[in-house]
Amino acid sequence: MAASKEPLKPGQTSPASAQYGVVGPRGGNTGKEVTVPKGRPLPPTPKPGMGYVINDRTRNDSGRGK
Repeated sequence: MAASKEPLKPGQTSPASAQYGVVGPRGGNTGKEVTVPKGRPLPPTPKPGMGYVINDRTRNDSGRGK
């Protein structure tokens, strides 16, 4: 369940408090997740070209996002 077509890049500000799945350069799921609060930068990925997609938003106002 991706929030947008394009994955978010490391260092971008998170649009919502959520668990973000790490995806490969071609969009494949890696099975890893990170939890990031709304407004914080996304952490670096293990390898270049990877990105993040929202897997599960938190169940509070911060999880609603933009």
